[in-house]
Amino acid sequence: MASVALSEAEKVYIVHGVQEDLRVDGRGCEDYRYVEVETDVVSNTSGSARVKLGHTDILVGVKAEMGTPKLEKPNEGYLEFFVDCSANATPEFEGRGGDDLGTEIANTLYRIFNNKSSVDLQSLCISPREHCWILYVDVLLLECGGNLFDTICIAVKAALFNTRIPRVRVLEDEEGSKDIELSDDPYDCIRLSVENVPCIVTLCKIGYRHVVDATLQEEACSLASLLVSVTSTGVVTCMRKVGKGSLDPESIFEMMEHLCMAATAETPCKTPCRAQLCGESSEPLCRETWWQVKEKLLV
Repeated sequence: MASVALSEAEKVYIVHGVQEDLRVDGRGCEDYRYVEVETDVVSNTSGSARVKLGHTDILVGVKAEMGTPKLEKPNEGYLEFFVDCSANATPEFEGRGGDDLGTEIANTLYRIFNNKSSVDLQSLCISPREHCWILYVDVLLLECGGNLFDTICIAVKAALFNTRIPRVRVLEDEEGSKDIELSDDPYDCIRLSVENVPCIVTLCKIGYRHVVDATLQEEACSLASLLVSVTSTGVVTCMRKVGKGSLDPESIFEMMEHLCMAATAETPCKTPCRAQLCGESSEPLCRETWWQVKEKLLV
């Protein structure tokens, strides 16, 4: 992860400001920077997007190629991720530093996107066990200004929304052999639904409080962050800790409470829902449920 060198006085200044809900750039602890999203920016791809969040600049391209379904999922297509941490973004990405970070980001994207609850993978199947669409998602880090995971997730979701997959017709002759015919009409295509695709929210712990959309300077003042993947309905599909430090259960539940309250607009829960972090629960997490779980785990 990219970092910046700060003096102890600068760190104290940032930490004390966060405790008073006032960050260096004037934002509150739960405010994001201005987000700029541009789609269809690369001509030789099936879909593309470029996202700028502060000084973080991400370019994503998606290419659809025909392949064979996986043995364990014969009726589904799948996604392949490759993350290139360009040394132009920061000198720290030269050599193994960029490769290790790229692998970490790609593994996180696999967990979030490459499942049927986020993307309709069955719509990528052409003929079971024989042909399917494989979406190769290439992520390029052009500039690193903090909050990489959130920015990359927005860019991938925008690129998938922009992706156009040619419509395929499977023709079978009298002998039973199959022939695949691709439509050459650019408007005769399949569009992916990204309604259930979650977005990543990174909660960065600084002092006794947490912030969203942390800058490089704020990340230098934090030892640990909580990365949460949440849908538009407030369902948490993935959660993991990043950073070398640790988070106590009290801090984790405090972060999750603020996140779920924002996602569900503090709608009261009439029937208790299960707090499952694996994404199998179909109900959104609410404030009441989180405090019930908190009381059980902290006993």
